Amino acid sequence: MAEIRLKNVYKRWHNFTGVDNFNLTIPDNEFLVLLGPSGCGKTTTMRMIAGLEDITDGEIWLGDRLVNKLEPKDRDISMVFQSYGLYPNMSVYENIRFPLRVRKVDKALHHDMVMRAARMVELTEFLDRRPAALSGGQRQRVALGRAIVREPNVFLMDEPLSNLDAKLRVSTRAQIKHLQHELKVTTIYVTHDQIEAMTLADRVVVMNKGKIQQVGTPTEIYDNPANAFVASFIGSPAMNLVDGTIDGGVFRAEGITVSGLQTDVKGPITLGFRAEDASMTSEAGELGADVYSMELLGEATMASFRIGSQLISIKSDKAYRAAIGERVHAAIPASICHLFDAATGARLSRATGT
Repeated sequence: MAEIRLKNVYKRWHNFTGVDNFNLTIPDNEFLVLLGPSGCGKTTTMRMIAGLEDITDGEIWLGDRLVNKLEPKDRDISMVFQSYGLYPNMSVYENIRFPLRVRKVDKALHHDMVMRAARMVELTEFLDRRPAALSGGQRQRVALGRAIVREPNVFLMDEPLSNLDAKLRVSTRAQIKHLQHELKVTTIYVTHDQIEAMTLADRVVVMNKGKIQQVGTPTEIYDNPANAFVASFIGSPAMNLVDGTIDGGVFRAEGITVSGLQTDVKGPITLGFRAEDASMTSEAGELGADVYSMELLGEATMASFRIGSQLISIKSDKAYRAAIGERVHAAIPASICHLFDAATGARLSRATGT
């Protein structure tokens, strides 16, 4: 088992900085998710931990070992890739067994170790098949089995679910979470999918342009985003962000007026609120606007509105109905609102003043 520490880690290519002063300690057994848009540096960070990418500056520690100069094979790390990386000429059994052969594990132990891994990923009835005869979900489970079999100190997973359809992503996501709980192995998981981050992680690291934006539990990041970027990236739908002005605790934008905001800030500001925290109302509320679109989600109805150049959404009861173009009203209490600096995006406060 291993604690992982990254100290002042940089990755530069000429004048471009891919990872900028990354500092983080990942406790033993933690499931950590690196989350962010394409090009934010999350995969580069993971590859540096694995030894597949040299660091420009800083230190990476696995337990009590400084591993900056160690080859990938000497770091006791298993990786699961987006592309599965299976050997097409080998059976499922031999694919899972392959790491044991490479590391010259005693052959007498191979069968029991392979069977244990196969049972954990529910592949015992497919061991004689080759990858071409498997579904996408089964192939990903083979990749998981191959990572599990050698019992490493650290798992690294690079967007392992992105090639699966929606239904398989849900079931495989649950399996990954259960496996990590059973194996109790430090796991770093890279994704741009915030739903995966929220459902899998003990902690989430939100990255943008090579820098850490926020580190926290899914609940902490969802309830108290550190800046407008994090607010816009976490949630389904993402937090509504409306540009406007504030004076005397009253926020105003086209179609929206929210009073009772406990802040001394005056001037341009960005107000944020979550779709599920606001509510549609039959009486005049903080929002009055024409319906831009209506989406029936089964368990709820999502109404969208065009506020200036911005599109905002409010989630309502599944029975709620309104026609596109109809003038409607919504309640946006001050207590559900977040305030962000209009220029920098930095968090200013919750409406309660905390």
